[in-house]
Amino acid sequence: MSWASIDLNADLGEGFGRWTLTDDEELLSVVTSANVACGFHAGDAVTMRRVCELAAERGVTIGAQVSYRDLAGFGRRSMDVPGDELAAEVAYQIGALNVFARAAGSRVAYVKPHGALYNRVVRDEAQAAAVVDGVLLAGGGLPVLGLPGSRLHEAAGKAGLPVVTEAFGDRAYTADGSLLPRGQEGAVVTDPAEVVERSVSMARFGVVTAHCGRSVAVRARSLCLHGDTPGAVGLARRVRAELEATGVRVEAFA
Repeated sequence: MSWASIDLNADLGEGFGRWTLTDDEELLSVVTSANVACGFHAGDAVTMRRVCELAAERGVTIGAQVSYRDLAGFGRRSMDVPGDELAAEVAYQIGALNVFARAAGSRVAYVKPHGALYNRVVRDEAQAAAVVDGVLLAGGGLPVLGLPGSRLHEAAGKAGLPVVTEAFGDRAYTADGSLLPRGQEGAVVTDPAEVVERSVSMARFGVVTAHCGRSVAVRARSLCLHGDTPGAVGLARRVRAELEATGVRVEAFA
């Protein structure tokens, strides 16, 4: 299968105080949706405000990238958080970002978990339900961006929230369509030509070659490129240019 159009998203605002990681301004000239860190794995009030203003100026859709409270580990460490606490923290992050999005003349249009939380809610029904409870608590019936077939999407669908399927051009897949854990060799695809080829394959044909060499079906409405990847801006430009050259419209889903 193929999509006539696909969204291109990146994780942005991933700095804190004087420390910066992502080239937000340049990436916002390429992507159509911005997953903005909300202060729990990265980001702070000043950074959120700046990224929302830049995104609004460029017509880029703003999404809340919610995480476990883990600044030191960049949100990539496994944590066990009680469901009611996680729901409250998800709502808190969405609400904080929405203040700055609204002030910039835009709004938070979707929610995407980050890092360890993203991977946890692929299979953990209780944590997935807590994330959905947090989205509902924040209000607005926001779409939830995540892996196809995840527990998160299952819970969101039951709650009446729109779900948006996502694929990753720069991450390796397992044979069951999940992401290869970052701790394993080859989990991050670093060769630019390979990232471009995989991105086009997923966007046009809905397939990708898994780490084991098998072809895996990947239905995706949005394609993610990580903003903290070395050379992320140039890579994002190459991916977008090749998508458009092969007849795929690059446009936001929300």
